[in-house]
Amino acid sequence: MTNNGGRHKAVISLSTGLEDAEKVTVAFLVAVGAAEDGRETLMFLTKEAVRLALRGTLHGVACDGCPPLPDLAARYEAAGGRYLVCPICLDAKHLDRDELLPNSEAGGTVVMWKWIDTDAAVTFSY
Repeated sequence: MTNNGGRHKAVISLSTGLEDAEKVTVAFLVAVGAAEDGRETLMFLTKEAVRLALRGTLHGVACDGCPPLPDLAARYEAAGGRYLVCPICLDAKHLDRDELLPNSEAGGTVVMWKWIDTDAAVTFSY
């Protein structure tokens, strides 16, 4: 079991990409909050969200007053946040795994469950 100082891990599942930038922003705000609070945080990206873990994809501002998505991604990475990117989705979309961000890895639900291990985990799904 991973010792995380009694703090629950956080898993944020996101299946939406830039077609709904506001939903992406909300997911990132939750993930950034968890990571900056010192929680081990993983964003599990599926469907269109897998594109968010590719270099040069995450850009823009979702709404007036919303923080820029690249700023949220930079904060998430700086706080130690990681992305787990569905390999089935990557392959189905013919995306290049070599283009994944440094804090990303291709992996499915088995990898996610191994990461959670027997630790408590708080989950959010968008």
